[in-house]
Amino acid sequence: MKKKFAKIDLSLVSIPLISVLCLSCIFLIFPNESKNFLVNIRAEINKCFSGYYLWVGILFLLSTLVLAFSPLGDIKIGKKEDKPMYPDFKWGMMIFTSTMSADVIFYSLCEWMMYISEPTIQSKKDPFEWSLTYSLFHWGPIAWSFYIMLAVAFGYMLYVSQNKKQKFSEACRPIFGNLIDGLVGKVIDLIAIFSLVAATATTFSMSLPLLAQVAKTLFHIGTVHTWSLILMAVIVIIYLSVSLLGLKAMSRFSVIAFSMFGLLLIYVLIISEGAQFDFTAGTAALKNLTTNFISMALPKKIGSFTQNWTVYYWSYWIVWCVATPFFIGGISKGKKIREIVLGAYFWGLSGTFLSFIILSNFGIGEQIKGIINITSLLSKEVSYPVIITTLFKTLPNYQWGLLILSGAMIGLYCTVFDSITMVISKYSYKNLLVEENPSKKMRGFWAIAFSIFPLAIILTGESVYNIQSVAIIAALPTSLVMILIVVSFYKSLMERKRK
Repeated sequence: MKKKFAKIDLSLVSIPLISVLCLSCIFLIFPNESKNFLVNIRAEINKCFSGYYLWVGILFLLSTLVLAFSPLGDIKIGKKEDKPMYPDFKWGMMIFTSTMSADVIFYSLCEWMMYISEPTIQSKKDPFEWSLTYSLFHWGPIAWSFYIMLAVAFGYMLYVSQNKKQKFSEACRPIFGNLIDGLVGKVIDLIAIFSLVAATATTFSMSLPLLAQVAKTLFHIGTVHTWSLILMAVIVIIYLSVSLLGLKAMSRFSVIAFSMFGLLLIYVLIISEGAQFDFTAGTAALKNLTTNFISMALPKKIGSFTQNWTVYYWSYWIVWCVATPFFIGGISKGKKIREIVLGAYFWGLSGTFLSFIILSNFGIGEQIKGIINITSLLSKEVSYPVIITTLFKTLPNYQWGLLILSGAMIGLYCTVFDSITMVISKYSYKNLLVEENPSKKMRGFWAIAFSIFPLAIILTGESVYNIQSVAIIAALPTSLVMILIVVSFYKSLMERKRK
């Protein structure tokens, strides 16, 4: 027992735990002051760093394209004789389900609602079409480039460089050398853990109320807060159980989650009878995205829409980059860099684009046909979860739709948190070889720890704007470390070439 305990890096366990407990208490005891603090910090970041976030996105996208379409793409992640760990189909499902939490469903259903009253969208000829266009942009190539670039870097670190530690900081060793074993490495790993705390808080706080509202609608008892507590406990128990069973169980559960997600899309597509509208509107949005991509990615004038949404989304994806790319890199042994880049783009973009085209157009179509006046409900400040459940009630036998929605959300929650619990547990050890797995107790500890801060945010009733601010604040230091990791990766490639 003493030997196992000696392997744990206590500072990387105790400091985040104490900080999370303190932050949760502050949010609960001083909710108004906490909101004001988040608003002020976000305003300063938007003022000073909006352009920085946009350029970081462009640079990561270009970097992945260089890897895919240059001789670097021929480099195998592993030894020459290594075979891929998983068949392409299962690998693709694991990528999507380990990176896309229930947020993809929540935003697919209501992101267009969030945009529709924005002046930038209202100024367009067809606001509904452009609200979908911006959704595809925010969940498109730039967003996925953050994951993909780091996944390649982490995979290279694990299976080519064969570093002896499984930590975020270890990817920076080519730049910092032995300094990574000291204070520099500690700071980088603490940034990673705090970033992941912010990511889980944002994810749970945004989409869990929808799951709670669905449960309340189906069972006609309880409050959203009560159901949020119950469902969070259920989700933690499920993903902890799967995580403890290991990668085989995680890969099987990812198939179940992916199937539930696919079933939801098929159900909405068929029952709403919106296939033709989805195809027409989806094609138009994709055309807009393709022809206006550069101006959307680097607008001539950074306005409030860019600061409120594009900066938020790049931040949202960045804070998840401390875990999900590590997981993708870990399951990509035996693949060439080009296969990882192009394969991840294919699976990632196919899943997110289908989700938004089908689920967003479901609401837009019902609004246009006059079946439900969503814009009127928005003007009355009706919450997004209530609007979404009301939207599903327009379908025949809507209870089945809500049950499938619940199953898909729980499945995606669990697969994402399976992967991040496994990864963050690895960060908690002083040394952990690639073939070693963290203890069950460590995974259990993080499974519970990750639920504390989101609960505090949910119980204080934070607004969407303030929840987003948590991700934006955490993303700033994390993005700097990500840049260092990319530079370190290319430095390793150059050293390999010289040998």
